[in-house]
Amino acid sequence: MSMQHMTGGGRGGGMGGGGTMRLFTQDSSVTDHHLGRSTLRRILTFARPYRARLAFFLVLLALDAAAGAATPLLFKYLIDDGIAQGDGRLVMLLAGGAAALALVSAGLSVAERWVSSQVGEGLILDLRTAVFDHVQRMPLAFFSRARTGALVQRLNGDVLGAQRAFTSTLQTVVSNALTIVFTLAAMFSMSWQLTLLSLVLVPVFVLPARWFGRRLAALTRRGYELNADLGQLMNERFNVAGAHLVKVFGDPARESEQYAGHARALRDLGVRTALLSTWFRVGLTTVASLAVATVYGLGGLQAIGGTLTVGVVVALTAYLGRLYGPLTAMSNVQVDVMTALVSFERVLEVLDLEPTVAEKPGAADLRPAVAEQGASVELDGVVFRYPGADEVSLASLESVATLRHDPTADTLRGVSFTVPAGAMVALVGPSGAGKTTVSQLVTRMYDPTEGTVRIAGQDLRDVTSASLRDTVGVVSQEAHLFHDSVGANLRYVRPDATDAELERALRQARIWGLVTSLPEGLDTVVGDRGYRLSGGERQRLAIARLLLRAPDVVVLDEATAHLDSESEAAVQEALDHALAGRTSLVIAHRLSTVRAADLIVVLDDGVVAEQGTHAQLLARDGLYADLYRTQFADRSSDADGGEGAEDAGVAADRKPTATPEPTIV
Repeated sequence: MSMQHMTGGGRGGGMGGGGTMRLFTQDSSVTDHHLGRSTLRRILTFARPYRARLAFFLVLLALDAAAGAATPLLFKYLIDDGIAQGDGRLVMLLAGGAAALALVSAGLSVAERWVSSQVGEGLILDLRTAVFDHVQRMPLAFFSRARTGALVQRLNGDVLGAQRAFTSTLQTVVSNALTIVFTLAAMFSMSWQLTLLSLVLVPVFVLPARWFGRRLAALTRRGYELNADLGQLMNERFNVAGAHLVKVFGDPARESEQYAGHARALRDLGVRTALLSTWFRVGLTTVASLAVATVYGLGGLQAIGGTLTVGVVVALTAYLGRLYGPLTAMSNVQVDVMTALVSFERVLEVLDLEPTVAEKPGAADLRPAVAEQGASVELDGVVFRYPGADEVSLASLESVATLRHDPTADTLRGVSFTVPAGAMVALVGPSGAGKTTVSQLVTRMYDPTEGTVRIAGQDLRDVTSASLRDTVGVVSQEAHLFHDSVGANLRYVRPDATDAELERALRQARIWGLVTSLPEGLDTVVGDRGYRLSGGERQRLAIARLLLRAPDVVVLDEATAHLDSESEAAVQEALDHALAGRTSLVIAHRLSTVRAADLIVVLDDGVVAEQGTHAQLLARDGLYADLYRTQFADRSSDADGGEGAEDAGVAADRKPTATPEPTIV
């Protein structure tokens, strides 16, 4: 009797094949987990669109189990009524019937796979799109806390585990249960004594199987951990930033040894798993062979004595091959079912995490108000604290036991100022004063804890997300580019943009010459995060992307903070064009940006310390003047001079040089 019969559930093919061995590699700890009724009801809602196909699937399983159970009966009659009686016509008829049943079973297997794949792949699509769409609506704080790998696992591993609840798990349970019922009914009808003897041997299968299952589960969990460590190591070393760090500071021999250590551990674990699995298979085969030998021995004696026929003995041994595999698999069915349902619960856990920034029902379109009133920006009594971990994240996504509930202090406290339509306001202040937080509130990455943020007089909580994205554009310190072509990165903000429109935006961003010099022009792939380009080139592409979108409000978050003087000058020229005629909120670090601002808002410890023009704030001799003197005192006394010297009233008659402009924090 082959191991396919012993471990293949009710039959040897189809989606349930190999069910027992698959079950033994599941984590049996899930049997201690309890699912609420509401969770089970929600799980069933995902199956509602597939009710008809699931019902048809169950019918196919029943027919397949019945066909499988009928085959040994045909062999019984073929031997007893055909061969023993010398009836060649009956032999051929019954042999043809067995062949027909085999063809029917094969057709049923194909039909089962077709239906189960439709249901399974449909569920995967439904779950993946539901999770992906929901995660996209999560606030920025969610992504700052959750591990990317854990999110990917929810969309891959857990979704596949949830899908198994309605396909392979359902098939395994139903198919094995029907196979056991049909097989036992047929066996009892032929010899209840030998059938009971066969059942007495079941614990010899089940108990070792459960022990092996626990051991294999422990090895499987360890394998997952080692593979995760190895994947994390490769991910960190193979991305561009990690590879650069390794080449600058790393030791190739140490890196190789670290990788080899993880790989050796996986090798040793694989050897242990293979050996344990082999012992398990050998044990099952041995016990199965003993059971067959027992039936043949006792059944043969009864056949000699005339109590049984030869056909009954042959049929009983054939039924043994259909009995022990399903019985052993059903002994672990709780583990299999709970594993699939717990995966479902982990998917629902993500779907149940409510976004802290959500679009209101009936939200208004912001664009008509901007067209009518202009794109003014107003912060009115804004108080803001960053949400705690328990408000925006899940412990399982952060690899912690529980999320901390430590109260966070207010980052902004009563901040109020207005940026008139078409004006430029510069935000300055010490590090940690709240400048970036203000920019994130204007783009509605977060909602204020108290107070209101308005554009064109409209509370951002009352407008649609799409119209806000059309109205506000951002260029940050780190211009992120996807691993795609130049053209695809630009068209991300306007998929319908023509090549002529791309060229115009690139010319305005002062980077068209570079693009034309690239090997494939607009079709040149920029590499992971755009690292095939320099920092200044990435920033100018980001500005071209902004110009292509043509927003009414531009937020610049220290867009030239980390550039060299030459790149900074090129980017600033592009920014000057991008800001022309637009309302702009600039987290400033360049003196020329501050001097050009219509209003400077000085933030300190989350409050507005001062407001005014550059000259007014210098005359007031407050925090801004202190920041100015701290940043520019050395340059003011420099013999080469520059803008900083002119504003300080020092060496005003000196000719400015091409030295980089000093910066404000």
